[in-house]
Amino acid sequence: MSGYATSDPDTGAAAPGGLLDLLKVAAVVLDASGHIALWSPEIEQLLGWTAEEALRRRADTLLVAPADRPRGRELFAQVAAGERWAGVFPLRHRDGTARAVEFRTMRLLDSEGQPHLLGLATDATTVRKVERDLALSHSLVNQTPLGIAVFDNELRWVGVNPALERINGVPEGAVLGRRIGEVLPGLDVAAIEARMRHVLRTGRPLLDQQTVGRTAGDTEDRAYSESYHRIEDIDGRVLGLAMAVLDVTERQQAAAEVAQARQHLSVIAEAGVRIGTTLDLRQTARELADVVVPQLADLAAVDVLESVVAHGTIVPVAGGAPAEFRALAVAAGYPTDAIHAADPVGEVATYGSSRVITRCVRSARPVLVEHVDSRMLRRLARDARAAQALHEAGAHTYLALPLLARGKVLGTLSLYRTVNERPFDARDQLLASELAARAAICIDNARLYGRERGTALTLQRSLLPAAPAEQEGLDIAARYRPALSEVGGDWYDVLRLGPGRTGLVVGDVMGKGVQAAAIMGQLSTATRALARLDLQPAELLRHLDDIAGSLGDAIATCVYAVCDLGRGVCELSSAGHLPPVLAGPDGGARLVEVPGGVPLGVGGVEFGTVEVELAPGSLLALYTDGLVETRGEPIDTGLDTLTRLLGSAAPNLQRTGDHLLGALRPEPDDDVALLLVRRHA
Repeated sequence: MSGYATSDPDTGAAAPGGLLDLLKVAAVVLDASGHIALWSPEIEQLLGWTAEEALRRRADTLLVAPADRPRGRELFAQVAAGERWAGVFPLRHRDGTARAVEFRTMRLLDSEGQPHLLGLATDATTVRKVERDLALSHSLVNQTPLGIAVFDNELRWVGVNPALERINGVPEGAVLGRRIGEVLPGLDVAAIEARMRHVLRTGRPLLDQQTVGRTAGDTEDRAYSESYHRIEDIDGRVLGLAMAVLDVTERQQAAAEVAQARQHLSVIAEAGVRIGTTLDLRQTARELADVVVPQLADLAAVDVLESVVAHGTIVPVAGGAPAEFRALAVAAGYPTDAIHAADPVGEVATYGSSRVITRCVRSARPVLVEHVDSRMLRRLARDARAAQALHEAGAHTYLALPLLARGKVLGTLSLYRTVNERPFDARDQLLASELAARAAICIDNARLYGRERGTALTLQRSLLPAAPAEQEGLDIAARYRPALSEVGGDWYDVLRLGPGRTGLVVGDVMGKGVQAAAIMGQLSTATRALARLDLQPAELLRHLDDIAGSLGDAIATCVYAVCDLGRGVCELSSAGHLPPVLAGPDGGARLVEVPGGVPLGVGGVEFGTVEVELAPGSLLALYTDGLVETRGEPIDTGLDTLTRLLGSAAPNLQRTGDHLLGALRPEPDDDVALLLVRRHA
């Protein structure tokens, strides 16, 4: 490369700054009599004597301490006789101190055949330091597992250590004098040489540069970390560069595994938050599909056994019987027509015993197909068209997981990869199994809840009057709407008490489910029986309070009213219930404040009675708290809205009931019972 000082071993030329300069090798020549004949500047620097002070003087008297002179003269005679000597000898510095000097000596002959002694000398301490540094460098370079290479300024190999020979799969002799691309074309040669030129040009090292490729010793691509350093002598002359190479394939694989494990933990944590937010079977299935896509799969489908969806029961798939599934959720991580290859959500599909999804629910074990071919696609997809759609989308790996809860299989989670090129492996199967198990418990809870809710709702509806009986002089409309979640114990009833007298009751048992519905049924039956005795409203509630107290921990609110058309009045008593609303024939509406009263089952408190005028055209509304109570808002807000709506009620009482439910509770989170009574005009 232009701009850099180079040395050519073929010419023998070398610029200053080499090892001899580092050692500061000095030269001195003695004649046959031991006098100093030649004195170099380097020996002057080493011993302090100038040439004027040293020339023509005997070396032993000038440079050797008296105690060492016999040994010095002996060595001089030995070399003068033609022998060489090398070693350390103490010489006297001009300042009087002794210096250990490393010598290399030899005999020279002048033109007349007279012998001279040449001594090449350097400071022994410096020599020992250089020797230690060289030994340490040699040991480190040859024993380190780090591959080390040295290049000249033309990017040609100058040397490699044994570790790099093993990494390259090529001996040092095969690379010397050649460039990387000539020996290892399987590496990213262009990138490597660009880094080398950058370091030679700028002098700034490049550390931990990543390269993926293969050397002559590799059968597949591996990852390498490379660091580049420019080599300079003590005068700053650029000699070339060194490259350190470390095989980091295992380290990268370990890092990838750690990253994958962290991702798996993140997905599991996310699943714990997102799956099972409701007790709705279909919503839980959608949440499962949304969690696994795209973190784990590109396509996902959740199919549940039809018996679970339709009847809330689990019918095992045994022997060679087919399996009937209901598709509850399908999700894709990107827009693709392959999503239509799954069974349409909500539809029922039957799969034979040889199909993979059937085998999964029958064995209650995951089924992993690492590499999906066209033949396998026909066993996975519902028909040939679906198989073709999956093939065109690039589906290449498949994983089916049983939705296993409490030892029973509810359905399957099916996963495909299309754009993600990595096949499913054992780690993916472990993660998917964990997600499927969590979701299966939520789905089974939803199944059990749905079955219990259905039972409670059936019981609830069976205990309510199918339609309020028509009463003389009164228009009556009743509505019951169960909560979207759990069914409660709300009820209403209309009771014939005699000519011109009608009993009205609306109540709410605290609690949910079958137990609340059963208690409601007992209180409703008791109310009907007590009403036949034509008791006053407060007295009837007192008897109901005694009955509720005998039902364990049963607590209920209730309002009981007796409309006496002959007198034109309505008597009302309340057991901790919300106040009825009375709308006059002129359209004005107000809450009827009923004195005293605590919920049924509390006991020990008398119930009060209030009597209000029931003029022709008046409208009386009895209701439960589910109609007016909204979480996060004061109940007065709902009461004010109900009163306002009843003040402008339509003449048709049935439409008024529908309007109130639509305006106040389109999707109730609590049961609603509503009873509307209007006196004929």
